[in-house]
Amino acid sequence: MFKKVHPKEDIASQSQVKSSVQRNIRTKLLDQMPELEKHLDELMPKKAALTVVKLREHISLVVVNGEVLFFNHFDEAYYPTLKLLHKYPALLPKLQVDRGAIRFVLSGANIMCPGLTSPGARMDVSLPEGRVVAIMAEGKEHALAVGITKMSTDDIRQVNKGHGVDTIHYLGDQLWKSLFE
Repeated sequence: MFKKVHPKEDIASQSQVKSSVQRNIRTKLLDQMPELEKHLDELMPKKAALTVVKLREHISLVVVNGEVLFFNHFDEAYYPTLKLLHKYPALLPKLQVDRGAIRFVLSGANIMCPGLTSPGARMDVSLPEGRVVAIMAEGKEHALAVGITKMSTDDIRQVNKGHGVDTIHYLGDQLWKSLFE
């Protein structure tokens, strides 16, 4: 998603949102990530200024106190940034890829089913298609990508061919670089 978009260069508009829009964003986030409830007031205090930055390619960034916390594309699901996911690792369910898949994920490749079913990989939870997930790596502590499942984890195990997870945001992409510049 961020291969062609440079968050610092491709800003189309930026606006501080009204409290009704803030409530709507908070509600959507809680619907998608119930684990976020205990941290939401800390991350997005009700009195804090919440800014939505719209980029070209229909990507929106949710910014609180100058920090990008979430993003979405075409008003679809909200995704946490990896920076936020490293602070709060329990926000998303985790899928683990084997060591052989790490270099491909770090270059933005989608995750193939065999990379999730091999001996070094793990899928401990049963998830439906279309679920936002954290992609972990064998032997590593922090998430290396955020993705969305293309098929359920049960189907990934059974079919074991093709794309299992679409990679949305990964270490080293343009969003990651803009967060640490």
